[in-house]
Amino acid sequence: MAGCLPVDQPFLDLARIATAWFDENARDLPWRHAEAGAWGVLVSEFMLQQTPVVRVEPAWRAWMTRWPDPAALAADTVAEAIRAWGRLGYPRRALRLHACAEAIVERHGGVVPDRLDDLLALPGIGAYTARAVTAFAYGQRQPVVDTNVRRLVARAVSGRPDAGPATTAADLTAVEALLPVQDRLAARASAAFMELGALICTARNPRCQDCPLWTGCAWRLTGSPAGSGPMRRPQRYAGTDRQVRGLLLAVLRESSGPVPAARLDLVWPEARQRDRALAGLITDGLVVAASGHRYALAGEASHRS
Repeated sequence: MAGCLPVDQPFLDLARIATAWFDENARDLPWRHAEAGAWGVLVSEFMLQQTPVVRVEPAWRAWMTRWPDPAALAADTVAEAIRAWGRLGYPRRALRLHACAEAIVERHGGVVPDRLDDLLALPGIGAYTARAVTAFAYGQRQPVVDTNVRRLVARAVSGRPDAGPATTAADLTAVEALLPVQDRLAARASAAFMELGALICTARNPRCQDCPLWTGCAWRLTGSPAGSGPMRRPQRYAGTDRQVRGLLLAVLRESSGPVPAARLDLVWPEARQRDRALAGLITDGLVVAASGHRYALAGEASHRS
């Protein structure tokens, strides 16, 4: 990427300025505290996928109180993990986090590994999450690239209004080039880039007047051109299969055992959509069919009764 920040060390300047802003303006989030540890960081990254911080924070606190380390979660049932996930959405993340905890116990003695390759080999962990854990939990120099970071770099460095639809190897290379050489400073810069993208350099209404990169931002210097593609519209929820799945799961979470199908029938009037949603939950491994035309959360101790 061609930089448009001050030409005398543009990459270091961007990281230095962003980090200075972060030191003064970072949100006080519990998983950023040292006592959260690598497990706390890992849990937060699972929960924050497609879910805003305001919803994640209370769920994270409850989760960490109940399962303060991977061994505690691995020793409990999958059903309890799904139940505790509550209404965070995308409940398959609870399944993956439980499987991840089991693998950490089996392969790493219950300690979240600090090597990128070991993290990538764990179930439910992709390139972003693995790098986030190495940077934010272990202070390593890794390009941590999510949508917010890609947008920030696209604007500040390349002058483009938006980044591409998905993270590529080129994005990782571009962000890595912006990081200071020292591990600790690089990890801090990674957190700063993400915070700036989330709070200031937002997709729809960027607060450019509050941005510390404003004077050298390539996007601003080219007149802040609008994106050429269509704006991404928020996904509709009401009336979708996602809503029906959520209603079905809510009933099963509130029950201590298998639930008769007739009770599930009450959550949604349209039988075909309700059956489709239930079948999807079973396929995803979140729900199991029990005897007597009943259903339970996966891993429910009594589902065979």
